[in-house]
Amino acid sequence: MLNSIPLPSLRGRGWGWGFCALSLAASLTASAQRSTINLKQWQFSRDSINYSSVTVPHDWAINGPFDKKWDLQFVAIEQNGEKEKTEKSGRSGALPWIGRGFYKTTVNLKRLPKTAILEFDGAMADPHVYINGKLAGHWAYGYNAFRVDAAPYLKKGKNEISVSLNNREESSRWYPGGGIYRPVQLVMNADAATINPWGCYFRTESINKGKAEVSICTNINNVDKTLSIENQLIDNAGNVVAQFKYGDFDAQGNVVKTLTVDNAQLWSPESPYLYKLITRLYRNNRLIDQTQQKVGIRTVSVSKYDGFQLNGVSRKIKGVCLHHDLGPIGAAVNKAALIRQIRTMKDMGCDAIRTAHNMPSTWQMEICDSMGMMVMAESFDMWIYPKCKNGYALNFKQWADKDMENLVLNHRNHPSIIMWSIGNEIPEQWSEEGRNISKHLQDLCHKFDPTRPVTQGMDRAEEALKSGFAQVMDVPGFNYRVHKYDKNIRQLPKGFLLGSETASTVSSRGVYKFPVEPSDSKKYADGQCSSYDVEYCPWSNLPDDDWQMQDDRDYVIGEFVWTGYDYLGEPSPYDEYWPSRSSYFGICDLAGLPKDRYYLYRSHWRNDDPTLHVLPHWTFPGREGETTPVYCYTSYPMAELFVNGKSQGRIAKNPGSRLDRYRLRWNNVKYEPGEIRVVAYDYDGSPKAEKTIRTAGAPARIMLKADRSSISSKGEDLSFVTVSVVDKDGNPCATATNKMKFLVTGAAKFRAACNGDATSLVPFNSTEMPLFSGELVVVVEGMKHGTATLSVSTEGLPMATLPITVE
Repeated sequence: MLNSIPLPSLRGRGWGWGFCALSLAASLTASAQRSTINLKQWQFSRDSINYSSVTVPHDWAINGPFDKKWDLQFVAIEQNGEKEKTEKSGRSGALPWIGRGFYKTTVNLKRLPKTAILEFDGAMADPHVYINGKLAGHWAYGYNAFRVDAAPYLKKGKNEISVSLNNREESSRWYPGGGIYRPVQLVMNADAATINPWGCYFRTESINKGKAEVSICTNINNVDKTLSIENQLIDNAGNVVAQFKYGDFDAQGNVVKTLTVDNAQLWSPESPYLYKLITRLYRNNRLIDQTQQKVGIRTVSVSKYDGFQLNGVSRKIKGVCLHHDLGPIGAAVNKAALIRQIRTMKDMGCDAIRTAHNMPSTWQMEICDSMGMMVMAESFDMWIYPKCKNGYALNFKQWADKDMENLVLNHRNHPSIIMWSIGNEIPEQWSEEGRNISKHLQDLCHKFDPTRPVTQGMDRAEEALKSGFAQVMDVPGFNYRVHKYDKNIRQLPKGFLLGSETASTVSSRGVYKFPVEPSDSKKYADGQCSSYDVEYCPWSNLPDDDWQMQDDRDYVIGEFVWTGYDYLGEPSPYDEYWPSRSSYFGICDLAGLPKDRYYLYRSHWRNDDPTLHVLPHWTFPGREGETTPVYCYTSYPMAELFVNGKSQGRIAKNPGSRLDRYRLRWNNVKYEPGEIRVVAYDYDGSPKAEKTIRTAGAPARIMLKADRSSISSKGEDLSFVTVSVVDKDGNPCATATNKMKFLVTGAAKFRAACNGDATSLVPFNSTEMPLFSGELVVVVEGMKHGTATLSVSTEGLPMATLPITVE
């Protein structure tokens, strides 16, 4: 047994399943080191009788159909200030994720290993793992990684691995997905002594004048006197910059050494430099195990006078919250989709994400490491007191400590993670019990990782401060109520606070509502929100409000905006409206297309690349002569608007006005077809950039634009293709709703499509979908070497084709 590895409790009951037709082969010889099998091909069933082949990561519910009957909840959402229960038809996405699911696969072994660990990065939900019909492990929380000691259950020849999952109704406030939605691998070794990755750590102790002191802990299972270890830290040029070899272990099988790295290259969002740490285990100088991982050298600190510091440099966090679903491909984690998501956020100027409200995938953290995105890794949405009838509160007392341990041990070597979060809007904020739980969970984080601060998002400021719940945290995090910050800070001895969740502004991409006026309660008959970015919820606010506090108050160390992307479920302010099955909070829509608000954030967050964005579109037949405000989101201080060549005045940003400090607004423009042109000026009055938007005519042709024109044939690589239509002069038809048809031929296949409309009931795997505000996205998946062709057609227009190289 690998007694230093946190193993799941052995509970539950078995299922009598036969062998599947698919199998994987692996062999271990006497001289073999670590052998890893990525378990991708599985058989899946919803009834344990009828099986079909699937590839893991897999989300069994994402293809629908959408239906209000799925997880129909009759509740009052306390976080939204509701007092009376009402029907919530799309709260968890209106997709068929409820109920059981069954997976099975086989592994052929020519020789039995001495050690074998099944590593699950996450399975939704309540996974019970069986090997050859015997219960080998169980984990309650669907968002967490866990490991199963498989060695006692394996045999020579064919081995069946099966997993049963159970998603209970009313267990989530958003779409959780269903299935083995993150990777699974079987790690084996021919020797009883092995390197335990979760027991190893890499820490930056100090950085001074180009030199870094780093400590490396190597943890070995089943230690004896014949063993020795070697660590090598290797830079990007392949040079060994630090190393040691050692043979003495403590009673827990650990070796801890501090090394000096000269001319250390530091990890940061601007320069995400990664070293390679190689660890080798020898028995009598013969190599028996080896691991390698990418690590970064960087320090994190938070203090009253310096605020948040990375590598000793103060900076304000420019973060967003991200749910775990990836829009039209659902909860099934995918590297290409994650890279696109992080790239889009970085291009906006974002430098941090909060994994709201759950534990992240390993792939997501590896991508954040390599692309330079800081991370607040979150854990739970509830503790003892439930927000949902069958939520995590059912498991908290028994599982919370084990879940926190797995979270930290699994992810503590990622340089991108800058803090841990132990909860979100926990109802226990008012109580001594809650304060004690906060301290306990925070102490657990410190036990396994003393290098990072701990936070949580609090939404009841007065109660959390009165009980001491807020004061106990390393980083007091407050959700919304930005107008209370000045009062809050007077009760916080630490002298700083974090906007752990901010804004919750709502909008629908390309939809403009009139009259334009700020409101915390607007709803419309079509189930959409205005893209003028002045609408929010009763408990939230506008981006401008958060920025005012961050810019004017040194004690605010930054923010995490709710949310970077729209996500499935939680369709506020349309929780009671059908059809509405996804959020409106996103800076980008569910398809990953930027809303106007994207450029508002970009204009404020990016200093290295100027922004000039104008809204709305200028195609409003029937509005002739009516007031149609024009907004400009720009990093420049002033601009002038021209409507069909006539100046509407040059205006400058006004620090004394809520909506004019960060925006430029011409509120009294009368609509007339033609063109609007905005010229931006610097502080000296010199023109620096301009933008023109023209009234569009009838759609004349289809436009296709891929985020990547070349993708891999391996690893479910994806190309995201934006589909739009333009008129005969090339002007985007921003109001077009043409029904588009898709066909992928050649070396790839059609994976999904999404138009970003929160009220659309068209399944994501449909090959026909209407444009929403003139656009949609088609997802193409590589299959084999060659060329793929995406063909898109609609009635009355020429077909458009796009070649995609699959390597």
